[in-house]
Amino acid sequence: MGPLDAFNHLLNFVAPAAAMALLLGLSGRIFGSKTPMALGWWARVAIVFAMGVAVLAAGIVVWGRDGKMLTYAALVVACATCQWGLVRGWRA
Repeated sequence: MGPLDAFNHLLNFVAPAAAMALLLGLSGRIFGSKTPMALGWWARVAIVFAMGVAVLAAGIVVWGRDGKMLTYAALVVACATCQWGLVRGWRA
């Protein structure tokens, strides 16, 4: 596998985490609390993205392959919980 193929595989691996982070980051103001946020939306997107990549990497370590539905379910739960914490959802 050449370097471009490896880069393409890496982009495809992190794509679900990037999509979740962007979706949650952009919708955080709509569904989150109306108090001023401690972090900007780009910072929240970066934190949720890092959490998502960590969950996807943990899925590879635990199951030995990418693309398991349980890994994607864990991605959704982890990213949603992270976003809830970042927008201070417990105060709503």
